[in-house]
Formats: sequence, structure tokens, C-alpha cells
Amino acid sequence: MKRFFFIINVLGLLLALVVPAAAKDASLAKQVLAEINLARTNPRVYAGFLREFRSRFLGNSYTLPGSRVRVLTSEGVAAVDEAIRFLSRQRALPALTWSAGLGAAAAELAGEQGETGATGHGDAGNNGMRERIERQGKWERSIAENIAYGPDNPRSMVMQLIVDDGVPGRGHRKNQFNPAFGTAGVACGPHPRFGNICVIDFAGGFRE
Repeated sequence: MKRFFFIINVLGLLLALVVPAAAKDASLAKQVLAEINLARTNPRVYAGFLREFRSRFLGNSYTLPGSRVRVLTSEGVAAVDEAIRFLSRQRALPALTWSAGLGAAAAELAGEQGETGATGHGDAGNNGMRERIERQGKWERSIAENIAYGPDNPRSMVMQLIVDDGVPGRGHRKNQFNPAFGTAGVACGPHPRFGNICVIDFAGGFRE
């Protein structure tokens, strides 16, 4: 049976940076997929990154390298510790291949929200993830979508999705480590309310 899932990241919504909309960042998109693949293929290495990240917390807030802005979280280090335990037990998975079609589907939403400042999986025409993906080709087995707002570098973006602070069920993390997915496409760019946006569309397989 074909299935599809979607979930929106809420931790990134805590970062209220204001920048003008601009062209989507293709380089960042490829780097985000590379970081996801690093986490999938070497989860214990990624657990080490989270241990360093944990040291940046003071109470329920943290700062990123080179920034004086404190980011407030819902769960504090408890969510980070839980993610570290998950990664320490997680078996290595194959890397995801890049899909131009899924990247184009992700770019539709990233581009629109970069202009409007909207959030969520629906676009202005009330089209969701499935409609955008199916305009680009035919997906196989299952699909999913992660959206993250805020960080401007790939490691911080992917760590945010793995920790999944404040998200019951850790849906973003589950998408990234779902062994049923074999391909993905990513689109990133500036967001007028939250600084940056990355949309990641996953599929078991995809034919443009």
C-alpha cells in the first residue's frame, strides 16, 4: 500500500530573523542532503556532533557558534540526550540519492514561502506535498516531507531535525532515518520571517 506522511518542524519557528527573499540556495540544498546522508550512514559520528551541541545549552536555551542570540527550546537538553541515545543505537543506512524531481517539488514550496513568509506544507493554491511531488513525476512506495526554518548552515539544520525538539513522535527524525526511503530532493533559501527555509522531500523511489 502506498503511504505518504508530512510534518513541519517547530523548533526553527523560534528563530525570528528578518531578511529579504532571494533566489533559492542550490549549494545549501546539496549540503543538507550530504549531512542527512552522513547521519544515515554514520549515526554514531553524528551523535558526537550532538554531544558538542549539548554543551552550548544554558537551561532551555542555546547559542550557535559565532552567534550571541540565545535560541529557546521546549525540552532543553532532554531532547538532545534522547537524540544521542537514538543515534547510538541506530544502525547505518544507505545514503539517499539526489532526485531532481523531488528537488523541484521542494523548490516550489521553498520559493513561495520565501516570498510570502508563510509556513506549513500547503501552498497558496491549497496544494500539498503530494500534489507538488506528483506534478514532477511518479513516486514509489511512500513519500514524506520535512520543513525546517531558521539555521543557515547544513549541520545545524540537520541536527535540528534529528533532535526534533517539541515534536511528539519525532516525525522529522523518523523521516530522515526511514529505511524505506531511497531518494530525496532539497530546496533551501531565505525566509522573511525566520531567516532560512529548507524543504526536504523523500520517496522510496522517483521517476521524473
